[in-house]
Amino acid sequence: MKDFAISDNPRVQAQLDRLGALSLPSGRLGLEVIHELLARLGNPHRALPPVFHVAGTNGKGSTCAYLRAMLEAEGLTVHAATKPHLVRYNERIRIAGKLVEDDLLADLLKEVLDLGADLSPSFFEVTTAATFLAFHRIPADACVIEVGLGGRFDATNVLDGQAACGIASLGIDHKEFLLAPEKGVPEEPLCRIAFEKAGIARAGVPLVTQSYRADVTRTVIDHAMQVGARTAIRDLDWSARIDAQIAYRDRHGELTLPLPALAGKHQADNAALAVAMLRHQDKVHVSPEAMARGIQAARWPARLQLLGEGPLTALVPGRKVWLDGGHNADAGLAIARHFADQPPLHLITGMLASKDPAAIVAPLKAHLLSLSVVPAPGHEAHRPEDIAAHADVPVQAFADVAAALKALPPEGDVLIAGSLYLAGDVLRRNREFPD
Repeated sequence: MKDFAISDNPRVQAQLDRLGALSLPSGRLGLEVIHELLARLGNPHRALPPVFHVAGTNGKGSTCAYLRAMLEAEGLTVHAATKPHLVRYNERIRIAGKLVEDDLLADLLKEVLDLGADLSPSFFEVTTAATFLAFHRIPADACVIEVGLGGRFDATNVLDGQAACGIASLGIDHKEFLLAPEKGVPEEPLCRIAFEKAGIARAGVPLVTQSYRADVTRTVIDHAMQVGARTAIRDLDWSARIDAQIAYRDRHGELTLPLPALAGKHQADNAALAVAMLRHQDKVHVSPEAMARGIQAARWPARLQLLGEGPLTALVPGRKVWLDGGHNADAGLAIARHFADQPPLHLITGMLASKDPAAIVAPLKAHLLSLSVVPAPGHEAHRPEDIAAHADVPVQAFADVAAALKALPPEGDVLIAGSLYLAGDVLRRNREFPD
């Protein structure tokens, strides 16, 4: 848990040290602890501004970024909770448009940790409780909350009366948690993933989703019907054709919206989901004009991010250096699609040992000039030979990204990908701090 415990502020660091010592007790799943923790805090989650709650395998963080940008373009004040952080823990809690300040963060964490010490809460339960406490105490017009892991048993899944719930793209990830054997749940892997994500659905609240395989869609609809949620599924209840623009359509009519500034075709899909979530709820009004401005204003670090000037990019002057924290098969395919019509590039990767190296390397292997392997900071990572098995170019190992960049041949752009932990380390070393 060392990656959770970095702050320049000694008061915050003291609480992060306590927080970093927490983990999910082996074998414990459920929402009992977070409910009890919130009860001791006065149930702040029951008195929040309208909430947009987003789950999914890939794209949920970007969808949250579009929601926040569109709501803010309408002139509304927005709280946002996203995860994980890349450089500073503060990135997880955004209050009225700004990252939580250190003194407030220290106070929130101390209050929650002190009240819940006997409950043995997890890192994520404490973080969620502190987030809801802040969002309750400080006024805003809306909240945007990203699900952490899965949905059904995620610590954020204690909310009631959301404005809208959303499910972004689905894929197989976190198999040890989301595909753990259990009676009464779907056996087919992707249907099981959908079942877990759809666990955020609530009675009377729209559940807005992307388009999925027929059996996966059926799983989502079945669960929504059981809890009384109203589904709005892409290509059934709404559609978005993406070309030079986003041609969006639903029962309210048609919209022509600009493409996002964020790179990658999949980002237009994420933006369309955010639009659909806003269009299928009635608690907060956002005009089409604000949606258009928000789509172009949204930023989301370490997702096909073109790095700016800094100590790392200075090592390869005149070349583009891209950064992406994607680490599963869907992310790998999205990255490959983005670079398919561009010249071959150099890949620098460091992947957690729990991830499949083929997910990122295989879709790109025909497009690589070289492949460099570095550690995933603070975590057990794949050995170079594990990754080399999926590549068609020679693989070299380096101590860190700076050493890999210095050793590159003189031509060709660079992609650094495969881990959010690696992405966070790169942003820190290049002095590009998410704000």
